[in-house]
Amino acid sequence: MSVLYSENPVMFKNNPIGFIASVILIAAFGLGIIILLVWYLKTKALKLTVTEQDIVLEKGLLSKEHSEININSIRTIRVYQSLFNRLFGVGKIEIFTAGDNPEVVAAGMPEPNRIRELVKHRTAEN
Repeated sequence: MSVLYSENPVMFKNNPIGFIASVILIAAFGLGIIILLVWYLKTKALKLTVTEQDIVLEKGLLSKEHSEININSIRTIRVYQSLFNRLFGVGKIEIFTAGDNPEVVAAGMPEPNRIRELVKHRTAEN
């Protein structure tokens, strides 16, 4: 089972204004270091992996939560990108199976349309 995509959310590209504001707060008050550290840990606590058969969303640093979805059971993939997200190549992914609520939601993911295309290609093969 080979991995087709495996990424964590990105910091700067997902919210460049927040990143710049945090860096400015470092110089002004030192508060920016805490903000950037918490933000960094949140991005490292989420990982989306697409394999040939499954999509796996891992959440958490110390305790882990795994959500696995078989690619064949996916009904819809929604990609949301704001203007800044499109400029920097990131976006929010929502994966739906058999309900109104998404099974997987991952914001700030690099190349979100690549994920959608990988899944569409895999479901077309099966």
